[in-house]
Amino acid sequence: MKNITKHYKKLAVLSAAVLTLALTSCKSDYLETDTTIAVSEDAAYSSSANLMAIINGMHRNLYTRQNSNQGQNGQGGIMIMMDALGEDLVFPSTGNGWYITTVRWQDQVNENGANDFYPYQFYYALIRNANLVIANGPNVPVPTAADATTVKMAIGEAFAFRAFSYYMLVQLYGKRYVPNTTNSQLGVPIKLVADEVPLARNTVEEVYTQINSDLAQALTRLSGTTRATKSHFNEFVVLGLRARVALTQGNYPLASSSAIAARAGFPLMDNTTYMAGFNNLAGNGEWMWGATIISDQTDYFGNFGAYMSRNYNSTNIRQAPKAMNSSLYTLFPNTDVRKKLVDPTGAHTSLLLPSNFAKYPYTSQKFLSASASDSRLDVPYMRAAEMYLIEAEAKAKAGDEAGSKVIFNEFTKNRNGAYTGATTTGAAYITEILNSRRMELWGEGFRFLDLKRLNQGLDRTASNHSAVVDNNVMTVANTDPRWEYLIPRAEINANPLIVQNPL
Repeated sequence: MKNITKHYKKLAVLSAAVLTLALTSCKSDYLETDTTIAVSEDAAYSSSANLMAIINGMHRNLYTRQNSNQGQNGQGGIMIMMDALGEDLVFPSTGNGWYITTVRWQDQVNENGANDFYPYQFYYALIRNANLVIANGPNVPVPTAADATTVKMAIGEAFAFRAFSYYMLVQLYGKRYVPNTTNSQLGVPIKLVADEVPLARNTVEEVYTQINSDLAQALTRLSGTTRATKSHFNEFVVLGLRARVALTQGNYPLASSSAIAARAGFPLMDNTTYMAGFNNLAGNGEWMWGATIISDQTDYFGNFGAYMSRNYNSTNIRQAPKAMNSSLYTLFPNTDVRKKLVDPTGAHTSLLLPSNFAKYPYTSQKFLSASASDSRLDVPYMRAAEMYLIEAEAKAKAGDEAGSKVIFNEFTKNRNGAYTGATTTGAAYITEILNSRRMELWGEGFRFLDLKRLNQGLDRTASNHSAVVDNNVMTVANTDPRWEYLIPRAEINANPLIVQNPL
């Protein structure tokens, strides 16, 4: 496979109904993804419908296999990696090997490795497509008001895609953002136009400035519009992204206000719905953004559900069902619905698992695929629960503990009807919020990023982690250079201005 891209002359058809931009060969600082049937770029910008088809293709790419690699299934694969690097998602055995190098912290230190390359390629491919939509969208004919609205929304989503992609890239390949400092440490190159000019890495601060600028542009264009489905961005998802970014930057007032605005109209689910398998994006009011994989677009053993569900009949799930950190499990009362999804015996009697499914303690049935023979599972990118927890954390860290407890108590009472309110204070109370975040967002791709933004080390000790499976990577200090992924060697070879992270 060619590693590096040059020109942007074609668009690729990912399915009969969607378009996504293709890459051709030669040197640049964008990395190539697989493409299929090509159509002319002129056709892509000939109508508002075709422009939106590019955005549809970008959303489709969030759950499309990358680099012909079964374990690199778009955003879902990266979510699994982010939790596999942490301590709360436990691999009780090596199974058939998927993501074990991630668990062992080997991916990010191998500049020639497939999983070091994967996030860099994936997000820069989205950025490339977003840049072309932003550049060419204003020239698309708009004979009707409806066409004008469609173009406006497509450009708004492109800005949102670019912000989201840079936010992920700078967290992985740059050093952590340190609030109230200059953040002059190296981030990633900021590419805003579709050309092949090599660019040096921008600072972490510069990347976050661009992220916030793009979020503002997206919000301007998407406010008041109606998206086709929850797989698309709208103003509330953009506000949710702004809340995430602000929390990472330590801008607690903005994080809190953005989280409040983002979750408007997205009520917390009840306990019955919570126990139903996290597989109803359209019908679950709490879900703000996600992906529903329709039957003719399934990737079978590559789907998120092929690794994270408890019931799909695959070798990976039969041999290595995903478990929760036992130390985290014991922190919560049995009346908490989130704890009820974890079986300390691993039997999961309600699921009637076949006898050839390995049973390990503390395995989770949070995620249930469509059936034992159908791995499709709606992939959660953003839920209202996260916004409650962002607000609670932000207010507590900003000194408004009373205000924080109002929202944290409301949220926790929903998850645990017996909860009577937070009694801890100060640092202990913030820890309570963070532990709730760990429990709530288990398996949804946040833990490595949270540990990094909080400047905490990894600690898998005193839990059900296997030193054999983890290759004795039980602790990692917060100062360890492995918290930054290496820049892929393919990019360094193509771009003489790129500086590598410390080995």
